[in-house]
Amino acid sequence: MEVDTVGIKWDQILITGDPMILGSQIAILLTMLGIVGGITYLKKWKWLWKEWITTVDHKRIGIMYILAAVLMFFRGGMDGILMKVQTSRPEMKFLDAQHYNEIFTTHGVIMILFMAMPFLIGLMNVIIPLQIGARDVAFPQLNALSFWLFFSGAMLFNISFVIGGSPDAGWTAYFPLAGKEYSPGIGNNYYAIALQIAGIGTLMTGINFIVTILKMRTKGMTLMKMPMFSWTTLITSVIIVAAFPIFTVALGLMTFDRLYGTHFFTLSGGGMDMLWANLFWLWGHPEVYIVILPAFGIYSEVISTFSRKTLYGYKSMVVSILAIAILSILVWVHHFYTMGAGPAVNSVFSITTMMIAVPTGVKMFNWLFTMRKGRIRMTTAMLWSLAFVPNFVIGGVTGVMLAMGAADYQYHNTLFLVAHFHYVLIPGVVFAVFAALYYWWPKMFGFMLNEKLGKWHFWLFVIGFNLTFMPMFFLGLDGAVRRAYTYSEESGFAPLFMVSGLGSLILAIGFAAFCYNIYWSLRYADRNISHDPWNARTLEWATSSPPQHYNFAKLPEVDSLDAYWNMKKNNKGLDLKDEELEEIHMPNNSGLPFIMCVIFGVAGFFMVFEWHIAALIAGLGILGGLIARSFDYNDGHHIHKDEIKKTERSWRKAGGGGNNHVSF
Repeated sequence: MEVDTVGIKWDQILITGDPMILGSQIAILLTMLGIVGGITYLKKWKWLWKEWITTVDHKRIGIMYILAAVLMFFRGGMDGILMKVQTSRPEMKFLDAQHYNEIFTTHGVIMILFMAMPFLIGLMNVIIPLQIGARDVAFPQLNALSFWLFFSGAMLFNISFVIGGSPDAGWTAYFPLAGKEYSPGIGNNYYAIALQIAGIGTLMTGINFIVTILKMRTKGMTLMKMPMFSWTTLITSVIIVAAFPIFTVALGLMTFDRLYGTHFFTLSGGGMDMLWANLFWLWGHPEVYIVILPAFGIYSEVISTFSRKTLYGYKSMVVSILAIAILSILVWVHHFYTMGAGPAVNSVFSITTMMIAVPTGVKMFNWLFTMRKGRIRMTTAMLWSLAFVPNFVIGGVTGVMLAMGAADYQYHNTLFLVAHFHYVLIPGVVFAVFAALYYWWPKMFGFMLNEKLGKWHFWLFVIGFNLTFMPMFFLGLDGAVRRAYTYSEESGFAPLFMVSGLGSLILAIGFAAFCYNIYWSLRYADRNISHDPWNARTLEWATSSPPQHYNFAKLPEVDSLDAYWNMKKNNKGLDLKDEELEEIHMPNNSGLPFIMCVIFGVAGFFMVFEWHIAALIAGLGILGGLIARSFDYNDGHHIHKDEIKKTERSWRKAGGGGNNHVSF
């Protein structure tokens, strides 16, 4: 029996007829079979469930975030490569207009929300409790639920291109294009539902880290003695709590418009399409700083460590972070100067947009002065930090050009704008993530990434990045519009588009070098290394690598900035005496967050296809999970002194590991 649901028949749910999508469907099926078969063959199901799926350990949750982000980087990067192939020659037939629209929509969403965000939140999860001398985050099970909701939303969004059809209204999903009138399929339902599920997880993360940093810092660590990465994480979390509810409301209204026939944004029904633009950018511009500020914290840690100096102008850095946070919610209208707000409104937001460059410039000079007269070590992490400075300045200067309302009428709908935000987000986030992974990898896994392969990764990626996006500035100034899937031979754009396409291939080879570095290091890297291989400055390096489940046998005491550096310098607080050991209370693992992830995913899938009764039944499962959690009286477990003693001895007395700063 053939059932018709929202114009989509059961036998038409799987997209057919497109060879690339068919190839993707086959690849996904084979990958899933390979993973299931491999885990079964190795008899790792029980280990996977106990050690990872049900974990509430902040370090393992952080690693799962990072792994998901690497996979999303690959998926979003493939979308980028497909777009570059399509535009590499005039009137190319590689992608049709509809497929191109879907790909640039998913590329933007995946790279911002499902790559950059989880990379940074993963690093926060691993590092922040260690940096502030805590044993875990404030709400460990909520932390696990945050990850699994993000994962559920990401997976729901990613199946769209093989089941039902991808969103195609751009990553900003402007109305009326994103409404049912112009996008009658279910693609944009995926956008509305999947982003809500992932966004709930992100909001929980923000709340969790605010409480963790404000309430769980170790003795003596005042706010003005916190490492800069902890400061940027705190301010980022505040922005998350301020901004994400706005996006949740906007997506909720979008869901009502698309699924239930309301007219919040529908022009023909008396709605306001500009209401969506305002709500989206009230979230969307602070979102840029949600991903940039943690990156600034990463650069501060890396530059300070490898310059072997205390961060220059610490207080001014803190003030500039606060200034950026406040100004980030006062600039959203610069995203639609061309939509008729008027010269008075445009002038106000032009001024606030240029003002935000000032605290960012302060940070730039602070990093440069930190390096001045420093004994700089040219590690791979430091190279990424050095490359960030000139590349990000290009993004910032072109941002000031775009901030001028009158000039923006010329720049706005061109590739100049695309080049600008890639010069902000790739050096400002992706370079930072790579710097962080090379820097904190030994802390997470107990071995280092290969520095020689790391430098190949660095040079290929940075050269490829500049070859890809620098030509776009000139294409934009010549009038090449964004969001266009083709162009004519007569336009004269072909040579620069070809250079940009070749650059994207070099960029992809650089990312492949990074993936190979992970593989090589997993197999061959030396495991007998110091817990502090960089001679670092902050508390995460004061414990073993990888850290024990409980992080610290005795919580450290802090009396200065760069706490661990000063502990080593003064030989103070490094010894651990037997009588100082006490039993440590830790939370138990829980399968409930993963079960909730599955239920949210199923309910979201039913909502996407507008199967309302099935979605309601699945929604009852969500309610059941919340009730089950409210009756969970499990108070965790205690780690006995003998076990702590044995664990501490094993890493503090390691002969060849260079653990010479600690003793037991």
